Amino acid sequence: MTHPSTVLLARYADGGPGLDDAALWSIEAHLDGCADCREQLAAHVTPATTDLLDRVAVSLDAALEASPSPARQRTRAGAAHRRWFAWTLLPWLAVTVAVLGCGVLLDAAEPSMPSLVLLLAPVAPLPGVAVAWSRRIDPAWELIATTPAAGLAMVLRRTLAVLVVVLPALLAAGASTGTSLALTLLPSLAFTAATLVLGALIGVRRAAISLAVTWSAAALLPSVAVRSLSPVLQPGSTAVWAVTTTVLAAITPFAASRFRRLTSGN
Repeated sequence: MTHPSTVLLARYADGGPGLDDAALWSIEAHLDGCADCREQLAAHVTPATTDLLDRVAVSLDAALEASPSPARQRTRAGAAHRRWFAWTLLPWLAVTVAVLGCGVLLDAAEPSMPSLVLLLAPVAPLPGVAVAWSRRIDPAWELIATTPAAGLAMVLRRTLAVLVVVLPALLAAGASTGTSLALTLLPSLAFTAATLVLGALIGVRRAAISLAVTWSAAALLPSVAVRSLSPVLQPGSTAVWAVTTTVLAAITPFAASRFRRLTSGN
């Protein structure tokens, strides 16, 4: 267990000057389970703060004695499940799977057209990723965002939950239409990683929308208009997608500090 230094505890006791949100959350989470650090923290508390805490403790004791027994709390497993998966994702994931199903039907009905499954594959995970960490969609966003568990790790967990649903749907759609599985999966992973990297700068939701619009304008709509698959989805582009996915995935951890801010992921 790594304990906060004496300097950090002194700053925390003084109101947290010079400490960012992540450091404050980390110290608070540690103090919850470390009696030794709480004892050290008490040594840095001013007499005025001690007097205030004593008065608050007396008031709380009186209020607790007069209040009814608390309701049963949710288990940690339930709370962890809620952090991994937001139920607001379900409608968006259902729509994504339905759109892929329509792509399969259209590929069968119009074999002369470029594969819609391939054209939709890069942006298929983006609606779910955008909603997975959005203060506009998730009603518990502010509550979760202020916990020590928030940040890039939270975004990655929820993104993985989206991919667990979308990637099998893409595999099934690609197998049913006879398209290249590598060109079905690699572009979707590349765009997912790009959403996280760009999302560290402008927010995950805005990044997903920007990339989806860019792909539609640069590849999807022109391919449908000329009835020819975009060059970036030809068999020879597999290696490029693989390298792009690897590079973007390697860059993502360096953006971790930006996801600790309450303004990220909007």
